[in-house]
Amino acid sequence: MNISRVRRPWRVAAAALIAGTVLLSSGCGHGDKSPTWQGAGGSQPGGGSASATPSPSPTLSTVAVVTPAADAKDVVAISPIKYTSEDPENTTVTVTDAKGDEVKGTLDKDEKTWTPEKALAYGTKYTITVNGTASEGKNGSTTSTFTTMAKPSKVIRVTSFLGDGQKVGVGMPLIIKFSKSIPEKYRGEVERRMVVTATPAQTGTWGWISPTEVHYRPKVYWKANSKVFYKVSLAGVPLGSGYYGKSDLTVDLNIGRSFVMTVSNKSKQMTVKENGKVVKTIPVSLGKASTPSSSGTMIVMDKQKHTIFDTTDTDPVNGYKTPIDFAQRITWSGQFIHAAPWSEGKQGHVNVSHGCVNVSEAMGAWLFSRTLMGDPITVSGTEEKLKDGNGWTDWNISYEQFKKKSYR
Repeated sequence: MNISRVRRPWRVAAAALIAGTVLLSSGCGHGDKSPTWQGAGGSQPGGGSASATPSPSPTLSTVAVVTPAADAKDVVAISPIKYTSEDPENTTVTVTDAKGDEVKGTLDKDEKTWTPEKALAYGTKYTITVNGTASEGKNGSTTSTFTTMAKPSKVIRVTSFLGDGQKVGVGMPLIIKFSKSIPEKYRGEVERRMVVTATPAQTGTWGWISPTEVHYRPKVYWKANSKVFYKVSLAGVPLGSGYYGKSDLTVDLNIGRSFVMTVSNKSKQMTVKENGKVVKTIPVSLGKASTPSSSGTMIVMDKQKHTIFDTTDTDPVNGYKTPIDFAQRITWSGQFIHAAPWSEGKQGHVNVSHGCVNVSEAMGAWLFSRTLMGDPITVSGTEEKLKDGNGWTDWNISYEQFKKKSYR
């Protein structure tokens, strides 16, 4: 007889008996005692040791902070906060500083982004709280913290040519300058952070004059007596090569009445319109053939009741020094509207100036008393065209051409 065959039934039965015992023990334990291999402590089968309590399952939420990452350091002070939500319409975002004070910001529920109203404090810890809507098995809120970067040592200053409370003409561009060139790749972001609000509303655009200067002009001249407010929010904004914007600025100004001057070389007359109506026609003498006046649209940039024109530094041979009354600069190259009593007999008939718009002493005084910085003057029919950049030449090109100078 094969002994192994005799033993097999016994082994099967024994195994079944042991299994039954285990099942019985498992199903009829006394009190809160459980088999050690189920994780309540002691030794597991095979000699291993189990932890005293099971690891807790991660808490699920219907919302989450995407950026900045949890406990992130050196976060750019103007960084937006991005989050996810299963119910964006009913989700709120709150950011508080180390003192628990709430930070002002704008929530875009479509983009699921919260943006601070201004740059956060440098080297400061902030807490983000996102509250949404709970659902089965998930809560509806989450918190996260981050710390902003240290105050940067490399900054770019931003300045405005105009200041609060000024009154300017309908052709006045808004002029912003930077202490360092802004690389092209950052100019679109800079424009996005320069917001112009006109009352009544008017269409307009920024245009870059150079890497350190940007202008804003409306599609047509500003509406008379408008209110214009503009805000430049560049504090903490990265501007390339480790540089950041130093600060923000705001300007609140007024547009005056419409005062528009038009000069025809053919008729040698200046037509002045105030609020759309002709109020004066003035005889003029423009630049002679050797020193022609520029044809184009210029802007009154500066006014001096009395000054001296001195060209001897640029032309020692033919230069001159001449006292001038009622001078109004319209180009960087030295063209002005001004009183010229010595050419009054020529005004309205012959061009004898060095490129300026000559008027009589009386008309020089009349114009000077009425013009504002920013009033436009258009000269037509001369031998020379106004060069781009020779003054505030924003109006010397079409709106479509000017808009091409924008990076947005």
